[in-house]
Amino acid sequence: MGRVTTRVPVRRIRGELDATRPDTLAVEEPLEIRVGGRALTVTMRTPGADIDLVHGFLLSEGLIGSVDDIATIRYCDGVDDAGANTYNVIDVTPADGVSIAPRPRAFVSNSACGVCGSSAIDDIRATSRFDLSTDDSSIGVEALGALPDRLRSAQATFTATGGTHAAALFDTDGTLLVVREDVGRHNALDKAVGWALREGRIPLRHTVAMMSSRVSFELVQKSVMAGIPIIAAVSAPSSLAAHLGAELDLTVVGFLRGASMNVYSAPQRIIGA
Repeated sequence: MGRVTTRVPVRRIRGELDATRPDTLAVEEPLEIRVGGRALTVTMRTPGADIDLVHGFLLSEGLIGSVDDIATIRYCDGVDDAGANTYNVIDVTPADGVSIAPRPRAFVSNSACGVCGSSAIDDIRATSRFDLSTDDSSIGVEALGALPDRLRSAQATFTATGGTHAAALFDTDGTLLVVREDVGRHNALDKAVGWALREGRIPLRHTVAMMSSRVSFELVQKSVMAGIPIIAAVSAPSSLAAHLGAELDLTVVGFLRGASMNVYSAPQRIIGA
């Protein structure tokens, strides 16, 4: 398995102090995902929980619905110049009778909600196996407001590097289920969802996805595909993320800081003080 962090020499200038010292950085390396030996996609990620990442990615893309759709998943022989395995290639073998093939994607060409946004929303509505409108989850303001600090205290790689995003899954009673970190916020959520898939927890009813970053359209899409009813973040959502949340009954919470927050969609799940 590749390293999560690495040490590099840097010139540090702190006022009158000017010295070269080692610094810790989060590793970013490509991961090629293959299906039956054929390349499906390449994502830049921080090594670690790669099997979860692949499971979560395949689920969020609508390519699988359960772990039973996969017969085997393994690292391939990707080697560096010294002949060592880089662990940067994973091959997935579908179960008998299962086809894992990329579906036509509805690309979003800008951040506005228009024809492209409507097309993307319709695509997700058609491919998601879960109807969030049937999820009667709720969480109190106090319990929700405690989640950012609990997430931050679990971000070991961020503490060492300051260079990773994090995604955590909590039950709506505040129980922490899993935390995953990555240089890509979408990868962090895929890793958390992939863990849930392998643990038999999909759909993730009565859960909250807590993000250390802003909420993009892509993160809302992944939440809907995993059956997550609430996604919260310390920063803002994009306009299309809020619009998608409203269309598909996903509760989108931004600027979550203690008892202060903005609820952009499906506000009925947040119980006031």
